[in-house]
Order: sequence, then C-alpha cells, then structure tokens
Amino acid sequence: MRQSARAACIVAALMFCSACSSSEWRHPMKPKDEFAQDYNKCQTDALRDPKLQQGIQLLVIQATERCVQKMGWRLVETE
Repeated sequence: MRQSARAACIVAALMFCSACSSSEWRHPMKPKDEFAQDYNKCQTDALRDPKLQQGIQLLVIQATERCVQKMGWRLVETE
C-alpha cells in the first residue's frame, strides 16, 4: 500500500508539473544552468529531514521548492 501511495504522489506531481509547462525558475543574478545545482542541494537537504524521510514525495518537493525560493529563485510564467 505504501508503494502505491508513493506512485500516486509522483503521478500527481508530474501532472502538476505538466500543467505548469509554460513556466520556469529564474534568478535575478544567476544563470538558468545553476538552477539544477541549487535544486539538487535543496533536495538533498530536504531528504535529510527526519520528518520528510517517510517517503511522501510531495512534501519533499514542497520543501525543496521553498528552499530554492529562499535562495532567490522564482517560478515565473513564460510566453
């Protein structure tokens, strides 16, 4: 049951991301190619949190996105 719940969260996150396909993360002083490095660092930090080690992927994604926002990245719509 736990595995199916994880799969459902991943599918929901992918659907959410596909709905936002016309947006991208931007930073006022960093180039776009540095986003992946910052995101990976934030994701690693989030996975170290004992509360997020329960396997609920949506909570890990939310914590990671809060972290990159604290680093100055903003999700903006593109045209």
